[in-house]
Amino acid sequence: MIKLIDLSKVYNKNVQALKNINLHIKPGEFVSIVGQSGSGKSTLVKLVIAEERPNGGKIIIGGWDIINIKDREIPTLRRQLGVIFQDFKLLPKKTVFENVSFAMEACGFKASEIKKTSSQIISLVGLKGKEDRYPHQLSGGEQQRVAIARSLVHKPKLLVADEPTGNLDSINTREIMDLLKKINNMGTTIVLVTHNKDVVNGLHGRVITLDNGQIISDQSQGRYLL
Repeated sequence: MIKLIDLSKVYNKNVQALKNINLHIKPGEFVSIVGQSGSGKSTLVKLVIAEERPNGGKIIIGGWDIINIKDREIPTLRRQLGVIFQDFKLLPKKTVFENVSFAMEACGFKASEIKKTSSQIISLVGLKGKEDRYPHQLSGGEQQRVAIARSLVHKPKLLVADEPTGNLDSINTREIMDLLKKINNMGTTIVLVTHNKDVVNGLHGRVITLDNGQIISDQSQGRYLL
């Protein structure tokens, strides 16, 4: 699913955010990428979703060589990737249904298909009956569920979750993680980027630890020990 080969990223010619990263994530895995602030986690996310380009190395995602991807191909790539952020990034003047369906509308899907798919995904994330509510009428956990639903409308093979529980309390955090595990069990590869030790250690899954732009640990059933 994801292959990173000798991946490097340098800012301002002297700040090396990533140094010769080599990593293989297989289809269907649920992988946690951890590390303290400044370890390179955010840079890695930006490179994987083609928000930034590396200075060296290769990024292969599902057969796509995204280093050499053309700008006009990036939207197509991103439709195959689901991305969730800490701050939800919902459209405040659109309802739950409108936030979820917006990406499909922008791609020109038929209204009947948009309604069917959006309704199914809203039900999947546990928000059935709240389709007409606006973000300010929802709890933080519910807003993150909307963001997750929106990331799933194109049925991505890979879901990148960048600090998805950073703004949530412990109860909502647990519910969001249960939802992500459910999505993973349905076959979606998930890359979780977080600094939350409790979340990572509760997964009992593969843990990749970054420090100073390098992978210092890759454990199949690891813990966040930094």
